Amino acid sequence: MSVWLPAAPCTPQDCARHTGAVRAPLPAALRLLAGCGLVLLGVACLPPVRLLGTGPRTRLTQRWARAVVRAFGVRVTVGRHGAAPVAGGELVVANHVSWLDIPLIASVLPGRTVAKSEIRHWPLLGPLAALGGTLFIDRDRLRALPDAVRDIAAALRSGSRVVVFPEGSTWCGRAGGTFRPAVFQAAIDAGATVRPVRIGYRAGPHAPGPAAGAVAFVGADPLAASLWRVVRAAGLTARLDVLPPLPAAGESDRRALARRARSAVLGPGGPAAPVRPPWPARGRTGPPRPSTTEPAAYRRPPAPRGRPPAGTSPTPPYAVPHRPRTAPRGPAPGS
Repeated sequence: MSVWLPAAPCTPQDCARHTGAVRAPLPAALRLLAGCGLVLLGVACLPPVRLLGTGPRTRLTQRWARAVVRAFGVRVTVGRHGAAPVAGGELVVANHVSWLDIPLIASVLPGRTVAKSEIRHWPLLGPLAALGGTLFIDRDRLRALPDAVRDIAAALRSGSRVVVFPEGSTWCGRAGGTFRPAVFQAAIDAGATVRPVRIGYRAGPHAPGPAAGAVAFVGADPLAASLWRVVRAAGLTARLDVLPPLPAAGESDRRALARRARSAVLGPGGPAAPVRPPWPARGRTGPPRPSTTEPAAYRRPPAPRGRPPAGTSPTPPYAVPHRPRTAPRGPAPGS
């Protein structure tokens, strides 16, 4: 895997835990069979459905996607916040938590999804995604990115709705990643509209506290393990908020547009991506400068200038509290 790929600090061991009610194995197995059966039904019916007109095809896709999410035992609530329909191409951008995000968005805003090329080889979901017009991206090849941006822009110019998760990786829902600006360049090139969508999961309809960990599909979590964890968790609720559109026409800075979309999805005070440590300056000698994100107690104070006053013993210029060697590593609690 390329070192340039976005990655989240979330892991199945730390983040994908369910603390609510649990279904018995038999009802959970029935849920799993029902969900997989509906996915297979979608694969079988997709060729004739594609022959229908835009209106009937959209309505059938929405009902089928909602049925898939409900079959896996997840209730769905939708909020529309000044989300008036737009004409022409529309780039739907959302935070990414789980494989459930794809049918969840399709139940409200069906469109062509941008996905990594590995999904093409997934059982059940892979063939369905290919037949549904998914735009696959080879994330391991940076040279393939310009072609992917051109393909997305072409789809937007044709009037299609394109769904993308610009974080580039799944997060547990308690933290969020940076929105990558490449797909926003496609919206600018096509003069399309950017539609922010916020996705959240809870262990119950009115459950307080952090996001439901059962749906988090993070790290090296196998798909089969994630499927079983979802159907075993009882009372899961998915919340999808369709937010006001952001026009990309006339915008020249894709990074600014990406920041606006992220602020809309995660909120100004929402979960932030981890701060990248500062890179050491090239050609610099001596000890590196302290990071501004480091606790103040661990920063080196400036060395005193001049000679110490008479009658005092010199103090080492860098006498600071000892940094504990057992500092915890890994993601922060709740990430």
